[in-house]
Amino acid sequence: MLRVFGNGALFGEQSGAEPRVLALPGWMRTRVDFEMCLAGLDAIALDLPGFGGASPEPPVAWGAAEYADAIEVVLEALAPPAVVAGHSFGGRVAVHLAARRPDVIGAVVLTAAPLLRRQGAPTSPPLPVRLARLGRRLHVVPQSVLDAQRDRYGSADYRAAQGVMREVLVRVVNESYEEQLAAITQPTELVWGDSDTVVPPEVANRAEALLASSRLTLAARTGHHVPLEAPGVLRAAIERQLAALVP
Repeated sequence: MLRVFGNGALFGEQSGAEPRVLALPGWMRTRVDFEMCLAGLDAIALDLPGFGGASPEPPVAWGAAEYADAIEVVLEALAPPAVVAGHSFGGRVAVHLAARRPDVIGAVVLTAAPLLRRQGAPTSPPLPVRLARLGRRLHVVPQSVLDAQRDRYGSADYRAAQGVMREVLVRVVNESYEEQLAAITQPTELVWGDSDTVVPPEVANRAEALLASSRLTLAARTGHHVPLEAPGVLRAAIERQLAALVP
């Protein structure tokens, strides 16, 4: 059942009268990604603002914390204690929700989520981008030149994003969530593809060390899109946490 939440800007698929799972999809993905791993469960799979066709873009460039602010209203529809499951970008939002709302969220499942900066990853943009950015600040380079350099050297996600969603991406890729991970007291499952090159398992290993109670599962022969590539593994993690929660 498609449901509208809050002020009408949030849309999600709800199954069951008392959902115990909230699922948050990855960057520019939709609730459909969770169909296989949530089938038969009382759950809400949400379209995040700007990601689904029905959910409008945020008014300004939000970070993960502002996304959590916007969807916190959905927690009112859950039957606590509930499980929040976040894939990739959705995991960024999930750690904020879990850290601030342990009264509702009793367990966390994170999959392929870029929670910490990758070891050895560049800490600044390529030189041509930095030079174009400097020239723009000095008013000697037009915006079109800076945009062209960003398009040339940016990721596929950056090139595909437009307008405020591109600004959101720029903001969140520079975020890291050590503080939120350390604040999560709930049991947390980390489900990663062993062949994920977007957010490799080393990120999960370092995140696990910051969590109070965690379990890491590596899905064999699986890349970044765990909900689609290994839905059974992700479903098992969600069910473990549901079974451990006291209704």
